[in-house]
Amino acid sequence: MPSDVMQPGTVSVMFHALHLLLEPVRLLILFGGVLIGLAIGCIPGLGGVVGLAVLIPFTYNMDAYSAFALLLGMAAVTTSSDLIPAVLFGVPGTVGAAATVIDGHAMARKGEAGRAFGAGFASSLAGGIVGAIILAAAVPILKPLMLAIGAPELLAFSIFGLSMVASLSGKAPLKGLTVAGIGLMLSMVGTGMQSGAPRWNFDWLYLFDGLPLVPVTLGLFALPELADLAIDRRSITGQPLERRKLGLVSQWQGLRDVIDNWWLVLRCSTLGVVLGVIPGIGSAVIDWIVYGYAQRTLPGSDSFGSGDVRGVIAPESANNAKEGGHLVPTIAFGVPAGTSMTLLLGAFLMHGLVPGPDMLTKHLDVTYSIIWSLTLAHVIGAVICVFGSSTLARLATLRYQVMLPVILPIIFVAAFEGSRDYGDFFSLLFFGACGWVMKRLGWPRPPLVLGLVIGKIFERYLFISTEIYGGVGWILRPVVLVLLGVIAWTLYRPLRQIAEDLWREFARTRWSQARFGFRSLAAAAVVAVIVAALITSADWPESERLVARSAAYFALITALLNLVTEIFGTRKAAQPEEGKAALSTSIIGRRAIVFFGWLGGFVASIPLIGLIPTAAVFVFAYMALGFRESKRKAVLCATLLSLFFWGVFGHVLAVPWPTAVLGDHVPSLRTATGLM
Repeated sequence: MPSDVMQPGTVSVMFHALHLLLEPVRLLILFGGVLIGLAIGCIPGLGGVVGLAVLIPFTYNMDAYSAFALLLGMAAVTTSSDLIPAVLFGVPGTVGAAATVIDGHAMARKGEAGRAFGAGFASSLAGGIVGAIILAAAVPILKPLMLAIGAPELLAFSIFGLSMVASLSGKAPLKGLTVAGIGLMLSMVGTGMQSGAPRWNFDWLYLFDGLPLVPVTLGLFALPELADLAIDRRSITGQPLERRKLGLVSQWQGLRDVIDNWWLVLRCSTLGVVLGVIPGIGSAVIDWIVYGYAQRTLPGSDSFGSGDVRGVIAPESANNAKEGGHLVPTIAFGVPAGTSMTLLLGAFLMHGLVPGPDMLTKHLDVTYSIIWSLTLAHVIGAVICVFGSSTLARLATLRYQVMLPVILPIIFVAAFEGSRDYGDFFSLLFFGACGWVMKRLGWPRPPLVLGLVIGKIFERYLFISTEIYGGVGWILRPVVLVLLGVIAWTLYRPLRQIAEDLWREFARTRWSQARFGFRSLAAAAVVAVIVAALITSADWPESERLVARSAAYFALITALLNLVTEIFGTRKAAQPEEGKAALSTSIIGRRAIVFFGWLGGFVASIPLIGLIPTAAVFVFAYMALGFRESKRKAVLCATLLSLFFWGVFGHVLAVPWPTAVLGDHVPSLRTATGLM
């Protein structure tokens, strides 16, 4: 435990903390935490929260310096290694990498994965160091600012984040706004916050606590990419390894990009820290706010979304910098700025540390050891990622016949972490199918996730604001007025462009050239779903209807406008991606049905024989029967994956596997294996 004796000076305490952290045992503990964090970040669906929950009990017998070296070493770098699946697979390792996917994955498809890695890792390192520096300088002076931020300001920040991501929908802002509104509606699923009345849960126990974020995110982002892999039947990048520059030379180009854009890195890192200080503004929100800020302030931002390296640098700089911001209210005021900080606050209390003035006086050495741990973890993690990413990038050239059967069970296991309920599998499948359709028809997916993330926060702060300030009185607070003005400016340009396009089309054709097809049919289906949601919520208590029906009416208006643009507006013919052969609609549909049929069989088998046995059978059957691979290779892959699940998830992460009928009928088998 740290000493209660006040250290003789801030500078001496800072270097004393560094000396303590550099002791071989603590440095080894920090290194171990970094390795765990990098591994967790690479696995889609997991993240720092899972890692903290698992590691905190192991720190019970450690001193405070060693404990926070392990915990922060792990938590700091999950947002570095999540760049790897985001760039290679288009799947965010954590929700904080969702914005990075847009340009990072586009760069990989153009053969610039190495450059994206170099830019991402370098900007992550720079952002992490900037965050640590600002944390060191800001802890003693931020208390007045924190006390000035109330529920109305937090509500305005929530609206700001939602409006920003909704407007980042490329040339489909109406679709983005509609999807954002639907995301808010989905966040209302469950039990009402005020009266406890059921809201859109259809009397399904799984939905009583709302939709878990993990299976929804994996369904929207992971399964559509893997489905396209199965449909297009090509490697992830569509290019051979020698055409894709993956080595240190290519990464050096990414580093030069970061150096050339040093002012962007500094601005985005600082913005990430500032937003990270605010409780409730999590990774997903910060990621999109910073991406939108870069898109709107940089020259030549029309290239964002098509592989602009600045679209990687901006969110990755903020992604790591926000950790320093999250720690400010946690250490100084005992106010956790996010879920991971809530767990870290528990670790503080477990080690006899009370956040507040004591952390700036008696335990100042622990505070600086936390800052040093954060800094060194970023440096170590960046070095490992730079020298290891070339090997990891070779995953992108694996044949889909081998990759798909192995990756899909990992996605299902990760989805099960949502609430550890069978419903997670159904959520994964449902949102996977929806995500694939959205991707094919040009509907942006990130706004839905952000709406789901921000909805509960929005509802909570709206209730508190209206209770304290009455009606709309909270709007008159200065910070709220400024943020609402920024929101109006953010939405004005894309909506004005849509109105002008529609008016030009009306003036040219008097809307006599209506078009009906899959896109207009999908737009009409969205309108029908929103109307059905409004009808089913008519008898809710008034306190539970405010946010849900407001979101529904907002989504309905934008969905109707989108339907008009789909029927009467102009639309350019879609061009196939580089390296991708054009497929007929019938082939795409048939292959999609086969792909989701395999996944449906996976889900149906779990309650019969268990998750791990199902994974083994699935890998063998999909490889040997679905892709005609050799049975020997299929058996080997199935065995290795089952051992990995049994060891890592079953014993290291202690995941409680879902029960199965086979285990009920053969209890001895369940006792012996613990798998069913």
